[in-house]
Amino acid sequence: MVKPIMRDIFFLNQLSEPATESDRKTGMDLLDTLKAHEEECVGMAANMIGVRKNIIAVHMGFMNVLMYNPKIIKKSGAYETEEGCLSLAGVRKCMRYQEIEVQYQDVNFKQQRQTYSGWIAQIIQHEIDHCRGILI
Repeated sequence: MVKPIMRDIFFLNQLSEPATESDRKTGMDLLDTLKAHEEECVGMAANMIGVRKNIIAVHMGFMNVLMYNPKIIKKSGAYETEEGCLSLAGVRKCMRYQEIEVQYQDVNFKQQRQTYSGWIAQIIQHEIDHCRGILI
């Protein structure tokens, strides 16, 4: 189900809790909401739809990928960039990494470990920051 976008800064600044298999519906709602906003958004965290859980959805070319409990375990190639956010007005400067290794649980809650680079890595970092209560 498509959910409204959370814009309350106090809520968005709170740390998210670990996701469990009982959070599958939130994951599906997140995918539905990202799809509904595909023209202006390439990634979302669950707190953007009002749920403080460690769940992100990322647009990766031809499909949207759901990640439960994502964690960056390796990063390299720091650079400064500017980003926007559906929950905030305008763009802001931030530090990102060109390449990251991420450990997460997939849609079936199976443990995964992947390396991402470039634009996809930047999106993942932005959404993981959301889960940590960090806004750009």
